[in-house]
Amino acid sequence: MANNEKSKKLFIQTLGCQMNSTDSMHMIAELKEHKNYDVTETMEEADLIIINTCSVREKPVQKLFSEIGQFNVKKKPGAKIGVSGCTASHLGQDIIKRAPYVDFVLGARNISKISEVVDIKGSVEIDIKHDESTYEFAEYKNTMYRTSVNISVGCDKECTYCIVPATRGVEISIPPEMIIKEIEKAVNNGAVEVTLLGQNVNSYGRRFTDKRPKSTFTQLLKDISKIPEIKRIRFTSPHPLHMDDTFIEEFAANDKISKCIHMPLQSGSTSILKAMKRGYSKKWFLNRAQKIKDLVPNVRITTDIIAGFPGETDEDFEDTMDVIRQVKFDQIFNFKYSPRPNTAAEKMTDLVENKVASKRLTEIIELSKLQMDVHMRAKVGSVMEVLFEDLKPNGEIAGFTDNYCQVFVKGSDELLGKIVKVKIISNSRTSLKGELLN
Repeated sequence: MANNEKSKKLFIQTLGCQMNSTDSMHMIAELKEHKNYDVTETMEEADLIIINTCSVREKPVQKLFSEIGQFNVKKKPGAKIGVSGCTASHLGQDIIKRAPYVDFVLGARNISKISEVVDIKGSVEIDIKHDESTYEFAEYKNTMYRTSVNISVGCDKECTYCIVPATRGVEISIPPEMIIKEIEKAVNNGAVEVTLLGQNVNSYGRRFTDKRPKSTFTQLLKDISKIPEIKRIRFTSPHPLHMDDTFIEEFAANDKISKCIHMPLQSGSTSILKAMKRGYSKKWFLNRAQKIKDLVPNVRITTDIIAGFPGETDEDFEDTMDVIRQVKFDQIFNFKYSPRPNTAAEKMTDLVENKVASKRLTEIIELSKLQMDVHMRAKVGSVMEVLFEDLKPNGEIAGFTDNYCQVFVKGSDELLGKIVKVKIISNSRTSLKGELLN
């Protein structure tokens, strides 16, 4: 590319999960490297607007067309609009049919093609069989203290409520040497913490494009731990079914692994879990959670729960509440069931009445609030190690503990990127305040 070519402006709106955020970073890097785009935070000055969509949350299609309609009205003359991500994978050509001003559509499994499609009016690339697991994306100049890295693409599970396999395709693991290389690039730009991303991270290593022997997520964790500059390793989301003893023991023993783990329960009822095709029972989940708590006393366990899945009885719901009481989750991400296209649950007829599902959701939320209050109050008076990364305008600096509690202290930018001992002096439901220890 000629050095004197004037750079263009890219505005990208990212919806949904951390994997979408990483996909956005990859698109930014590719467009900067190959098409001379620089990011802008002002949509009205952009030459290219991309909406990176999510299809998991409620009414994603309506929200998408509302959003792109607003962008089309406000954008400057000649600016292009692209739609990427999971809703793009699902709707494909229909997006352009309904909104002809959209210039291109790029599915969640086709992010590496961004430099090709950006200049082709009407281009639609949504092949969920496309394999970019060995594609080396352009380097994203991350100057933050933590980075995120995809370790796999796609999903082999058949959870009956989930659209992801239909939008991201079958699961393929990214070769470990590519993962290590990407982390090392981030380290060179200041990262000391990495988050490993996948639909089911602990099924990593079961399928590679080059047919190499199977590997394990536990081995990947060990390999990443050997990077001296990496001080903390996080990951999301593991699947409860694949939490074998070897994995749990490595989680407990490896000092670099953050002692916060997301265990998506979805339901506490074994019969509902079977209807969801989750592959585990209430007993298995409780056993795995207890083993983790026994080995890691300071662990924080978070979860996802769906209220009102088709066929859920009062007894099924009580099983869910029982698991919540026993595990005492540190945080629960709550959802009321809503059908998604291209899922088995969409065809289920034994629907839970909306007001019943709403009541159950409220009960989960209220119990979760009580448990969060207890957990956070118990941390007052303790000493915790905090990685500081965010300077606030009020003279405070914020960061996270090893088990992912947010902490605020009075401090300056000298603390950024450092892990410092802090005494906790007060709490809210979602964060802690502390004092630096000399």
